[in-house]
Amino acid sequence: MLRNFKLLFLLAIAYSSVFANFAKSDEKPNFLFLFADDYTYDALGSLGKLDIETPNLDKLAAGGVSFSHAYNMGSFSGAVCVASRNMLLTGRSVWRAEKISKSTEQEREAGRLWPQLLKQVGYDTYMTGKWHIQAKPELSFDITKNVRPGMPSTKEESYNRPLDGKPDSWSPFDQSIGGFWQGGKHWSEVAADDAVEFINAAKSKSNPFFMYVAFNAPHDPRQSPAEFVAKYPLSRIALPASYLAEYPYKDSIGCDPKLRDEKLAPFPRTEHSIKVHRAEYFAIITHLDQQIGRILDTLESSGKAKNTYVVFTADHGLACGNHGLLGKQNLYEHSMRVPFLVAGPKASPGTKISSPIYLQDVMPTTLELAGVKKPETCEFNSFLPQLSDANAKSNYSATYGAYLALQRCVIQDGWKLIVYPKANVKRLYHLASDPEELRDVAGESQNKPRIDQLMVQLRELQKQYDDSLVIQ
Repeated sequence: MLRNFKLLFLLAIAYSSVFANFAKSDEKPNFLFLFADDYTYDALGSLGKLDIETPNLDKLAAGGVSFSHAYNMGSFSGAVCVASRNMLLTGRSVWRAEKISKSTEQEREAGRLWPQLLKQVGYDTYMTGKWHIQAKPELSFDITKNVRPGMPSTKEESYNRPLDGKPDSWSPFDQSIGGFWQGGKHWSEVAADDAVEFINAAKSKSNPFFMYVAFNAPHDPRQSPAEFVAKYPLSRIALPASYLAEYPYKDSIGCDPKLRDEKLAPFPRTEHSIKVHRAEYFAIITHLDQQIGRILDTLESSGKAKNTYVVFTADHGLACGNHGLLGKQNLYEHSMRVPFLVAGPKASPGTKISSPIYLQDVMPTTLELAGVKKPETCEFNSFLPQLSDANAKSNYSATYGAYLALQRCVIQDGWKLIVYPKANVKRLYHLASDPEELRDVAGESQNKPRIDQLMVQLRELQKQYDDSLVIQ
């Protein structure tokens, strides 16, 4: 009898252990989504390409997976962030996202936005910072704080500067002019404060959480505290390899002096003006990195880190002096590509993946991890197989890019074709050997078959993504 009791007792312990393990394996992961604005793919100190300090993002990269070729598909608007965020939150590709961009409140009412899909399976959802789509954020998340517009307010003095030989009337650390300091504290610090508060609230709850922390930085006006600006004297700033005084097709591709982003520096560009803008860009990025470090430290101390996927990316990149351009309204790598870092339970530390993804793939990836069926309206794909296996096949055989009716591109097998329909110009770059896109080889006769083949691929992608632009 005693022996039978002991056996039953041991079996009970064994079964309880099994069920405990099942419960643990069924536990839904948390998601901390850190979203920057205007952050180009190579502005990470760990890449060794730029002399920039990002110690906290470097630590995140070392502890997880880095996707080196994460792209924004393009834009139906001069405000590229509007298109990017519409794609991200609805799962639709660029031109289908345009069709619903004025009616995303209806998408919210139908429960189809990213945070709502996670909420339906038990997630507590939090949001702070930049939103920039038409749906009401306070009805899309459980908790919202400090919802921001597309960019901080700025002043005329922040444009067409600095002029050689003249005093610069703009100071990136003058808090009296508002901008990122409107309200009394830098917006990056406020967003970090909110994220810290969310984590501290979530750590005592049993529900999984989804946090959407959307910084306005490093968008202009590129303001940061004086000590961060002091880190980047002009003697430390190198000109980009693709520096030009003026981009030859700027007028026909929508990057002329009338475009707000391009007005930030004078035409033609000068070496001095570009160095100043890059110094201010690096400073606000380093300040942003510090705020991200505060968030990650809080997550670690909360006890929730082991079951949390942390994703850092941006809505698009930025030229900031490359190719004679300042903004993101172009299809060069510096403006299409973004950093994309993932740390979490299935992310192998220090892994680097070069196969392409779209940044918007993060939405279906989180849905898969949370056990949510991807909606039929979602056109992007989960990168979870790549996260688990760096050698897994990419979801995309070619990458598509578009800007208004003025620019198109396709990337395939290490080659990139950029098409300017209005200018009747095609530019061809071999990215595998020319990653800075310094040498246009479209005019070389041996490359005509390559251009023809890429044009076929581009037209196929146009059909796939409902792009009605006719290209000759």
